[in-house]
Amino acid sequence: MLIEKLTYNFNIALEAIAYNKLRALLTSLGIIFGVGSVIAMLAIGSGARQEILDQIRLLGANNIIITPIVRQEEGAVEEEGNTDLNEKQPFSPGLTLADAASIRALVPRVATVNPEIVVETVALRPGFRRTTKLVGVENNFFVTSGFELAQGQFFSDEHMRSNAPVAIIGQDVKTKFFAKEEAIGNRIKCGQLWLTVIGVLEERNIDAKSIERLGIRNYDLDIYTPITTMLLRFENRAQVTGQEILQAQQEQQQGATATKSENYHQLDRLVIGVEGSEFVQPVADVITRMLERRHYGVVDYEVTIPEMLLEQEQRTQNLFNIVLAAIASISLVVGGIGIMNIMLASVMERIKEIGIRRSLGATRQDVHMQFLIEAMALSFTGGVIGILVGLAISVGIQQATGIETIVSLFSVLLAFVVAVTVGLVFGFLPARRAAEHNPVEALRHE
Repeated sequence: MLIEKLTYNFNIALEAIAYNKLRALLTSLGIIFGVGSVIAMLAIGSGARQEILDQIRLLGANNIIITPIVRQEEGAVEEEGNTDLNEKQPFSPGLTLADAASIRALVPRVATVNPEIVVETVALRPGFRRTTKLVGVENNFFVTSGFELAQGQFFSDEHMRSNAPVAIIGQDVKTKFFAKEEAIGNRIKCGQLWLTVIGVLEERNIDAKSIERLGIRNYDLDIYTPITTMLLRFENRAQVTGQEILQAQQEQQQGATATKSENYHQLDRLVIGVEGSEFVQPVADVITRMLERRHYGVVDYEVTIPEMLLEQEQRTQNLFNIVLAAIASISLVVGGIGIMNIMLASVMERIKEIGIRRSLGATRQDVHMQFLIEAMALSFTGGVIGILVGLAISVGIQQATGIETIVSLFSVLLAFVVAVTVGLVFGFLPARRAAEHNPVEALRHE
């Protein structure tokens, strides 16, 4: 019996909506745009959240990154005797492997320590030439950074001990230099040294935006060699070479304007992996105090916690999402008010219809149900159209701005349920008012 009543009242409600389709569409506009806004807002938020998670995976959720500060000085070279001997310049050994060893040995809750040395060089093979970055690393660098091998092997302990001239190359390097032949076992010249390729990394596919925002390299373009090989065979800035002494003497004799790079740091980057995210900040504080002592008070390094930077970015994104949610909520409320307004007007127009239904045996509950179903049908229709609009907006935003958007089933269901609820809440008063009409007075209404 109840199902029959619901079906009958539902059909009457649909007939009333179909009688004036344009008014029904205009009534539903607020719901349509409200639902579309909610879905688009949640899609933007999900896309931003996914982007932040991808950035955390690239930088390491529990990492601390230490980078040296390299100063550039430009000016006339001072003549001998003009330097004030009483003016002592602060001395620092720079960021070195000794710092990495001390952190590894003395700082608690440190899981990994990965030193890196990066040198701009030219890679050569017969018929091929390109500029690239040669990166000196230890073997656990690949594990903690999430690198996987497409071919070959990682560095062995013997490679590290013997300063072996070997290399592991990125996927783009393989494509450029070994497109038609096997890379493993072949050699590639970096600077003045030939390196034997023992491994090829899987492609990382890091977009240009992440490279720019996070300050990371395109790993697919890099060539990796053991850090011991780098220090012995390529560059060790912690040591003063005869060539550097000769160059300094020539600049002093010329007395001309010279530009001098004070990059005395042995390492270009030091990545510290911490056991848990709750230990990142305390470990960073300990490392900062240790480096301050080891560098004799000279702050020639920068300690960065990627997780904190990304958390700040996420807080900003959350604030943006709250603003969007408020706008979407206002649209839904306005849509609900529009439904209530039109339904109240509809009740006034159909008083005689209500009287006829009541005289034919319909109860107050039947009339109440009829108008409530009509309001919910309007919001239901608006919700369905709003879902399509939200999907279109999400795709349009991604295509037009490049901002990643992810539409989830949860966001669609949430927006739809809210839309139907708005119809139920704002349709209750008009339905109640329709049910309260006296059937005799309703029949006499003109």
